[in-house]
Amino acid sequence: MPRRRGVRFLTVGEDRFLWNIGHQHEEVDDPSKYAHCREIVVIRRHRSRGRLEIVFRAGPGRLVPDGMVESGAVMGGAGRWLNLHEPGTVRALLDEALDGGWRPDRPDPVELDGWALFDTVFARRGAPTA
Repeated sequence: MPRRRGVRFLTVGEDRFLWNIGHQHEEVDDPSKYAHCREIVVIRRHRSRGRLEIVFRAGPGRLVPDGMVESGAVMGGAGRWLNLHEPGTVRALLDEALDGGWRPDRPDPVELDGWALFDTVFARRGAPTA
């Protein structure tokens, strides 16, 4: 079960979107350790059934919150990072998804790889480096 923060609102033109951040991982043999950590941004248009799940999975050169990295921070190579708790970051992710063809009126959930959007969103945000 993902750990979730409260739902927040984002207004884009005439549309109102709901979004939140969650974290998922799997326990391994040692209950104090986890594997396959991922940070998930969930976005849906208000009063719509469909939702967009933008997933950032941990991997080589890709860090997500795991006890060492702050909640909502996803770090790509060369010390570049995004704060997923910032509405501007979520707006940039939403804009990229919409530009890529995601339709908020789709009834089924759609999952996107957050790392595929990272570079463009990082450039759009003028995000800091560590």
